[in-house]
Amino acid sequence: MKLLVCLVVGARPNFMKIAPIDREFTKRGIETLLVHTGQHYDQNMSDVFFEDLNMKSPDVHLNVGSGTHATQTARIMIEFEKVCKEHDFAMVVVVGDVNSTIACTLVAKKLGILVTHVEAGLRSFDREMPEEINRILTDSISDLLLTPSLDGNENLKNEGVPESRIEFVGNIMIDSLYDALERVKSTNSNPAEKFGINRYCVVTLHRPSNVDVEEKVIQLVDNLIETSRKIPVIFPMHPRTRNNLEKFGKIDLLENESSIHILEPLGYLEFVSLVGNSTLVITDSGGLQEETTSLGIPCLTLRENTERPITITEGTNRLISDLSLLQISVDEALDKQASLEPRKPKFWDGQAAQRIVDAIVNCIER
Repeated sequence: MKLLVCLVVGARPNFMKIAPIDREFTKRGIETLLVHTGQHYDQNMSDVFFEDLNMKSPDVHLNVGSGTHATQTARIMIEFEKVCKEHDFAMVVVVGDVNSTIACTLVAKKLGILVTHVEAGLRSFDREMPEEINRILTDSISDLLLTPSLDGNENLKNEGVPESRIEFVGNIMIDSLYDALERVKSTNSNPAEKFGINRYCVVTLHRPSNVDVEEKVIQLVDNLIETSRKIPVIFPMHPRTRNNLEKFGKIDLLENESSIHILEPLGYLEFVSLVGNSTLVITDSGGLQEETTSLGIPCLTLRENTERPITITEGTNRLISDLSLLQISVDEALDKQASLEPRKPKFWDGQAAQRIVDAIVNCIER
């Protein structure tokens, strides 16, 4: 049976999830069409990843760019519908929880095309998060729901999803992480080396709840300066974060600190090398909670909640909802860091892509 599977990427985290899946399809001789919606359009935030991940260039680029949630979702739907009508897809595969995820799922389902959601079942239980809405809606209409951890299975069953649509396959992000770690061993790609430091804290912040509100930004800047007095800080800065720091007049405070090193967004290999050699991570990212758990690196997540609770119960992650408590957690993490060991929840083994492709092929055949 000749199959054509559509793989959708739209934003930075999607790339790391799709790359090993695409490689596995290629190994099996199954044709894929890689559609990049262009939801993230900054060169450093998207295109460079295809090279870093040893991933083919997109077959189709929708070039939707930025906009409000409604504008961006609508543009993706309009352009993706054209792609679906031009091809006979056996399955559309979406990943994660960005606008591209729900937009392409809606289009495919209304055209009668099967949809697989990779990284299904994750819940923060905070419907003020746009990503939570995307997750819930995508899971409610997808044909095959592939979960990274068993709590995802329970969440879906509690929402009334039939078990026949759910399969636990493990964490695809760890496939890309392990592959990247092997590749960076032979390179000299750790950006920290140019600063002459080997013990440091990596910071990534981009969520609107953290970087769009001036009062919160002031607190964050004060905390990062205080953290840099204890350990050097390396901060690959998201464009949204930089724009807001400039708007609120706070970027100079960070740039003038000798122990804070601000970088442009990094390619995936450089970023994996940076994080893999770090002492501590402060973030509001989802994927970094998983990667630090696998690597045994303390992670302080500046959010009210997480859709990845396994990184807390079985991993090295800690939620910080009150910034006034951040420095206590920084001190504790630095004190305990030497005793932490890598944690490997079930199926976080670098083989998730094989289980994902098995499940997709079985679903199509059924």
